[in-house]
Amino acid sequence: MESPVNDYLLVLNTCPNSEVAQQIADILVSQSMAACVNIMPGLSSTYLWQGKIERASEVLLLIKTHVTKYQDLQQTLEQLHPYELPEIIAVPLARGLTPYLDWIATSIGLDK
Repeated sequence: MESPVNDYLLVLNTCPNSEVAQQIADILVSQSMAACVNIMPGLSSTYLWQGKIERASEVLLLIKTHVTKYQDLQQTLEQLHPYELPEIIAVPLARGLTPYLDWIATSIGLDK
């Protein structure tokens, strides 16, 4: 049974460094919460925190998953993440190559 394309998610999460990012990525993939996590270093973030403008070098995670895995994924990110308030933003996919979406489903253990 195929899932609608918008049941697949791209979850964005920023990390303070590559080591934390890799640790999180490994856990999400090894526990079948994500099919793939891209780690993008070199991110420069500017944000308002506790009334002050802050700037930080960060690493962005692009996490590919399915809505059925999202709650566990979010809880895991909250437990593992060193930030007081981690960025966890899920964006539903509007389109995607069907064989790639099938691979995501298979990788995270969804029954077809």
